[in-house]
Amino acid sequence: MDPVLSSVRLTVREAVHTLSSSEDGGRIFSTLGSLKRYLGETENPALPGEQEEFARVHFSAFLRYLVGKLSPDWLELLPNGQLEELWASFFLRGPADQAFLVLMEAFEGAASPSFRLMKMAHLLARFLKEGRMAAVMEGQCWQQTELAFPLLQEALVTKVVGLPDRLGNCLQRENLAEFFPQNYFSLLGEEVVRALQAVVDSLRGGLDCSVSFMSQVLGKACVHGRQKEILGVLVPRLTVLTQGSCLWQRVCWRLVECVPDRATEAVLTGLVEATPGPEVLSRLLGNLVMKNKKAQFVMTQKLLFLQYRHATPVLQSLLGYLAMDSQRRLLLVQALKELLDTWGSSSAVRHAPLPQQRYISKAVLICLAHLRDAELRDSRDELLASLMAGVKCRLDSSLPAVRRLGMIVAEVASARIHPEGPPLKFQYEEDELSCEMLALATPCPANDSPLEAGPSVTPAAAETPDKETVDGGVPQARLEGSDSELDSDDEFVPYDMSGDRELKNSKAPMYIRDCVEALTTSEDWERWEAALQALEGLVFRSPAATREVSVELAKVLLHLEEKTSVVGFEGLRQRALVAVTVTDPARVAEYLTSQFYTVNYSLRQRMDILDVSAPGSLFHLSGPCCPNAGDRPGAKPWRGGRCLPKSMWVGPEAAQVPCRWTSVCRIKRKEILTPATEWVNLEDVMLSEINQSQKDKCCMIPLM
Repeated sequence: MDPVLSSVRLTVREAVHTLSSSEDGGRIFSTLGSLKRYLGETENPALPGEQEEFARVHFSAFLRYLVGKLSPDWLELLPNGQLEELWASFFLRGPADQAFLVLMEAFEGAASPSFRLMKMAHLLARFLKEGRMAAVMEGQCWQQTELAFPLLQEALVTKVVGLPDRLGNCLQRENLAEFFPQNYFSLLGEEVVRALQAVVDSLRGGLDCSVSFMSQVLGKACVHGRQKEILGVLVPRLTVLTQGSCLWQRVCWRLVECVPDRATEAVLTGLVEATPGPEVLSRLLGNLVMKNKKAQFVMTQKLLFLQYRHATPVLQSLLGYLAMDSQRRLLLVQALKELLDTWGSSSAVRHAPLPQQRYISKAVLICLAHLRDAELRDSRDELLASLMAGVKCRLDSSLPAVRRLGMIVAEVASARIHPEGPPLKFQYEEDELSCEMLALATPCPANDSPLEAGPSVTPAAAETPDKETVDGGVPQARLEGSDSELDSDDEFVPYDMSGDRELKNSKAPMYIRDCVEALTTSEDWERWEAALQALEGLVFRSPAATREVSVELAKVLLHLEEKTSVVGFEGLRQRALVAVTVTDPARVAEYLTSQFYTVNYSLRQRMDILDVSAPGSLFHLSGPCCPNAGDRPGAKPWRGGRCLPKSMWVGPEAAQVPCRWTSVCRIKRKEILTPATEWVNLEDVMLSEINQSQKDKCCMIPLM
């Protein structure tokens, strides 16, 4: 057995025995002081071999023993907190990674705050304030060969990033401000910068270092959603340090390259949002998109097509970064092709939300501003095909905002892609968005902070300033006889378009089943509207076909919701439902009355059932079917062959619901709001509206 190792082990064993058995404060103080020589904290430090053996074998176990000894009585063995200060010095002066792990172990399994827990919390806060977290990261930067090193790194990363959550759960309302996420991750960003400074100094001294541990910490923090806190501190510091220093730039490139794949998207998104311009982003990332396929996908696909919540400066930084290197410019050309292909897709125009369409339109204009004529000339045919397809789809849109986007992008893109051809010109209203988009098409001067330099406002109706504007951009009064005066259309008489009707592409259905299919499955709103308008007439013209699908049709009409702004939608739906009820009264009435008291119906649907049942019942109470009803004096046949008294006609042709039916519906609509005990009067109310002379000819149909 090595005598040096035996002496260290013997000394530690004797110290533990003394601390366990003695209650003499002076003796405990001297025993702890003797062990500090292994940390190099005394005038006579131990030999390097002894210090290494103590740190590697005995330090963590001794710290756990000190945590177990912590109690109010033990700390009061010496006055003025002398024993507590000596106790804390072992955590603050020894190997930082082992001390941090032991401190975090003290919080595991704690149900609520206690004396020991609060002492450990204050010690951990002091550990952070004295910069010991940077020492933890620095210790992981040197090359390690132990087999357990990856497991140690993984445990450290988990505890470093999860510290705010763990301490918040343990301390609850007694939590300290240093452990709040907004404060802790800002401090962690500062510690990362200090650790990177130590790496740079080591590289300048000719030593090998690794930044993989800090990359894992950065990635895990960003995955936890703390990009704003940690990168808000890290990016400004690295912006200054990388300016004019190739070594710092290489360290930053390596820092981002070593981020795990599962965290690449979170880190890159946070960096693009926090970086103040494409030049800084290029210094921090280098040619990462050319080396890492995941980074290339995030930068050229996700941030451009899927995540459209980013502001315009973020988009400028991203595309400007791709344009700053000759190798990355190939990705910029490819991105422009895919952007224009998406911009020209008819499906995207119909289904993509308007903010996403604006985002892609801005990206197209920024790409055009960065690319040269020679680069655009090589892909002219493909770009023009996508552009013209998008212009056609957008000009056919019913949304003014979509049409305006098509006009703006078409004007700029056609002039840049095919300058020799005829320019496209459109008339559209100038607003803040159009001025911003036209400004994006002009290449901005190179600077590190496009956020501070706001976009210049470019007139939308002209490409270059004319004589009618001064340097300040204020339009002056137009000269007499100018072109605008000649082009004025004030002398034209406006054409009266009040009687114009919109042309419909869809034809009216010819069969009942076609109407059912259009109302239930069709996505064409013109076909849907035509089916609803034609349904009532088809029901009366084809009673046999209606009876085959009467219950299904009643169910469709009862649950039908308005998809478009159809004029008189409620009236069309109700008249169609009345026609179905009249055509097949037995089955439809049974279905409606059975559905009235079911649970999953709204008040509006129950009112519809009453509104349909009342006219349907009055129709059957008006008299039996008479083939020669038209020959009877004082009666006129109605749809379906039933006869109504002359007093119930509406207009010269009995084509509408009789007026007394409307009064019954109003009475019933009022009664639905009264207590349930009054609903039994519905039959009496209806019978009171019928001519007394026809009662002996009618067969009553109960409604409820």
